[in-house]
Amino acid sequence: MKLNEMLRAIGGFFVLLSVALGWWVHPAFYLFTAFVGLNLLQSAFTCWCPMMALLRRLGVPE
Repeated sequence: MKLNEMLRAIGGFFVLLSVALGWWVHPAFYLFTAFVGLNLLQSAFTCWCPMMALLRRLGVPE
């Protein structure tokens, strides 16, 4: 799996996980969903994403 595909998979996983936790555990977990969305939005404008930097350091191919 390449960098962009892995980033999308991780983002989707985090959103689904936080929605499930918000539904079954505590509604405050919806704030994590908002954080992921905000991070995706800022990365669209700045072309910088912390998760991409981490994945690059871990050696995920471009």
